[in-house]
Amino acid sequence: MNKASGRSWLLFFKKFSPMFFIGIDVSKSKLDCSLLLDAASSSKRKTKSVANSKAGVADLLVWVAKQGVTLCDLHAILEGTGAYHETAAFSLHHAGVTVSIVNPAQVRDFARGLAVRTKTDSVDSWVLARYGALVHPKPWTPPTPEARTLQALLSRREAIAQDLQRERNRLEKADATDTPALIRQSLLESIHFLSQQLDKLQHDINDHIDCHPGLKRDLDLLQSIPAVGPQVGTQLLAILHRQTFQSAEQLAAYLGLVPVERQSGSSILGRPRLSKAGPPRVRAVLYMAAIVASRHNPHVKALYERLLARGKSKMAALGAAMRKLVHLCFGVLKTRTPYQPNYVVPA
Repeated sequence: MNKASGRSWLLFFKKFSPMFFIGIDVSKSKLDCSLLLDAASSSKRKTKSVANSKAGVADLLVWVAKQGVTLCDLHAILEGTGAYHETAAFSLHHAGVTVSIVNPAQVRDFARGLAVRTKTDSVDSWVLARYGALVHPKPWTPPTPEARTLQALLSRREAIAQDLQRERNRLEKADATDTPALIRQSLLESIHFLSQQLDKLQHDINDHIDCHPGLKRDLDLLQSIPAVGPQVGTQLLAILHRQTFQSAEQLAAYLGLVPVERQSGSSILGRPRLSKAGPPRVRAVLYMAAIVASRHNPHVKALYERLLARGKSKMAALGAAMRKLVHLCFGVLKTRTPYQPNYVVPA
């Protein structure tokens, strides 16, 4: 066999070598894992439970190797569970394992399709492994350190803003009732402290973006779009730097802005509604931006008025305006060109 044919055979072998799928059900303290030894058979599997830590993931990788599975042939499927899945996802990725982080709602629907009604950690990990074997979800790519820091700052800012609003609501209630002066003073001090923290966090966010030219350039492109201000811009900036989207439609679907129809025969004829499958905080700021864009953004305004003229409700038109705004944001980043109000969209 010559060298050329040898290389061809190696590429062929890698392309068609078997892939092993492991479902990992994540909780705060442990990882429940199900390894499918045969993707075509759901009965040939091994289970393992380890601590949700770097040391636990290291133990898991040793156990996988003892099953005769090489890490480059392993595909791990995890659900996105806040922050608890991050240690496992990063550790597995750094070890050379293909990692996919999937939407929990999609996995629940998949389990119903398999007629799985039992819900335990072991069963959930098996469902995740079967989901990986049948669906082959796209691999996850870890975000850059600056994108992770930006998301952490934004999450903290949102938490402080919510705490501040709660304290203001309590002060409003105190003003309307016979509340002791000490309680009112405590509320005022708390509001003052939280306001300072919110201002500092906003300052830290601005400094962080200014210190990273890539983030700064992308934020400037996003804010070139009328109605996209700092709130919308930074939220979308964090999302677009943490995940890869192949199209504007994918981004809109991730944010829960695609319409879902409910129609079957003549008995079910529901109005299409937004899927609302993505982060609600981002949709909230996009909703307010869409209201502004429907008056001041040429492309969004034209779409909004056209839909109203066709008899669509204001809420449906605003939903379309939110999607249009997201498409414009995706477009300026993809083309690396600031927003052009006179740009004619190809038919």
